[in-house]
Amino acid sequence: MSTEYHVSKDGSDANTGSQEAPFLTIGAAASAARAGDAVVVHQGVYREWVKPKEGGLSGSRRITYTAAQNEKVVIKGSERVQNWENVEGSVWKAVLPNGMFGNWNPYREIVTGDWMVYPAGRRIHLGDVYLNGMSFYEAESYHALINPKPRAEILDHWTDEIVPVRNVDQTKYVWFAEVGDDTTTIYANFHGADPNRELTEVNVRKCCFYPDKTGVNYITVRGFEMAHAATPWAPPTGDQPGLIGANWSKGWIIEKNVIHDAKCSAISIGKEASTGDNYRTNRGDKPGYQYQLESVFTARKTGWSKEKIGSHIIRQNTVYDCGQNGVVGHLGCVFSEIYGNHIYNIALKREFYGYEIAGIKLHAAIDVQIHHNYIHDCSLGTWLDWQAQGTRISKNLYNNNNRDLFVEVSHGPYLVDHNIFGSKYTLDNHAQGGAYVNNFFAGKIMLKKILNRATPYHAPHSTDVTGYAMVYGADDRFFGNIFVGGKTQDTVGTAIYNGCATSLDEYIKMVDAEGMGCDLEAFEKFEQPVYIADNAYFNGAESFDKEKTNINRPDFDAHFMIEPVGYEVYFELDLPDEFVENCAVHDTYSLGRVRIVDADFENPDGSPLTLNTGYGDDEEDSLYDKTVAGPIAGLKPGHNRVKIW
Repeated sequence: MSTEYHVSKDGSDANTGSQEAPFLTIGAAASAARAGDAVVVHQGVYREWVKPKEGGLSGSRRITYTAAQNEKVVIKGSERVQNWENVEGSVWKAVLPNGMFGNWNPYREIVTGDWMVYPAGRRIHLGDVYLNGMSFYEAESYHALINPKPRAEILDHWTDEIVPVRNVDQTKYVWFAEVGDDTTTIYANFHGADPNRELTEVNVRKCCFYPDKTGVNYITVRGFEMAHAATPWAPPTGDQPGLIGANWSKGWIIEKNVIHDAKCSAISIGKEASTGDNYRTNRGDKPGYQYQLESVFTARKTGWSKEKIGSHIIRQNTVYDCGQNGVVGHLGCVFSEIYGNHIYNIALKREFYGYEIAGIKLHAAIDVQIHHNYIHDCSLGTWLDWQAQGTRISKNLYNNNNRDLFVEVSHGPYLVDHNIFGSKYTLDNHAQGGAYVNNFFAGKIMLKKILNRATPYHAPHSTDVTGYAMVYGADDRFFGNIFVGGKTQDTVGTAIYNGCATSLDEYIKMVDAEGMGCDLEAFEKFEQPVYIADNAYFNGAESFDKEKTNINRPDFDAHFMIEPVGYEVYFELDLPDEFVENCAVHDTYSLGRVRIVDADFENPDGSPLTLNTGYGDDEEDSLYDKTVAGPIAGLKPGHNRVKIW
């Protein structure tokens, strides 16, 4: 028989947890709840780290944590501080007992780990200071607090371009800490504000909702606001805690939450420490690539499988103002679904830098479905790194990111369909075996081979490793996409594949012509095939030189624009008269198999897929009918203005 526990700011942890006698803390309810139970949390700010002790037994016998209907419930990893003393000018200090932090003092802990490369010559700590919700910047010294210089721009390390800082005024709000044996002293420049009168908070806890042990399955977390967690750097070779996360478990549902101000990662569906924890940084004897490869095999030995790990649902959350990721995961993200989320302002504070940053950053995203998300104003929108197999990126809106999508060292089959990529830099393809169908690309596209890192591939819809390979580039499909140049001087379109064969048979004949005595070298000598047809090119976009059917109008000005209007977003595009239904509707059979993995493009359950719905889930006619290029089925010649969010 299931039980409903209640939590209220008027309660007591000595109570029974009933509606009439509620608990005071969510943690007390988490200790009591068992499979099938529900925890209802009532209005208020709860400053605690919720660590569920038990999980559910199945999808229908889960433990559910929800905010009470129409009540605002906030879980914070911070504490309010009201004992500030003025030091000089607008600089104040607060002396805090170290017992306040337990065994995790974020003002002692630094942002460090594998693939963390910036800033050089100084250390950034996991602590932070917040004034009425606004996070501060860490100063290099006490002296730097006195006259902080606002930063109007900064170097973007991905593009090597100078980019503006999101909020110049915010950069003058700085803090500095000194950690002693018994106390931690935090200094901060409040620029005229009285921190004892305003809402002033400091980071205290690593997480807000995260079990401290693995295997806590089938948890639902719904309807909360969660903020201010001192989460550590979360590379694929390390432990990956988030502000909220599953910690190497199965079947979590994280939905309809507002999550912000995680120092590093907000939502984690990643790995844990036993499969490797920053050995490249701590040992220094082997490259991170080697340790990451070892983590895959270690995980297989310790139960990494569909039966035990993954299958999470991350939906309809709003995630913003986090330093590293909105969603992060390696290995633990398998077979999950991420959809309907609004993710923005990720890694734009730019206090630190590393190679594991994105709105969504996943390794080994086997059969992960990422769809109907709005991802904008991020350092990088979505990054699929290693083993993107059976992964589908569908019907997402990307805009105003430094880059929209990066797929790296994966062999497919992975599918990218009916997305709007609206940024100046839309795609980095350092992979092979992808299908790009009915997308809109407004910016730079880059193709790169990776011949010094072999990465694993798997049996279809499984974590079983069947081999590993280098990335030779190509073996890609581009059908029915729209490419609009003009936002960048770099290549936009499919001309990056010039020189590739156009069929597997053609490729094999070229290899065979080298003779049986030439094995690996023959396969490396020739470019893999590509399959490119029915795309549309405007504003200087360039087509693949062997594409036989397309709309090739690089001289046509499409006047593309993505326009936010309040809480809505509109897509505007001009199209020429020849823009008609000329694109086939694709499916498992027309996309074919990928060469290295020898696997088909399928649904996660192994059934054939059919790409017969557009960006807005509008039904197109039938499998054998034609449709227009691009993600939106209703596009037509002339001026188009369509609500897309």
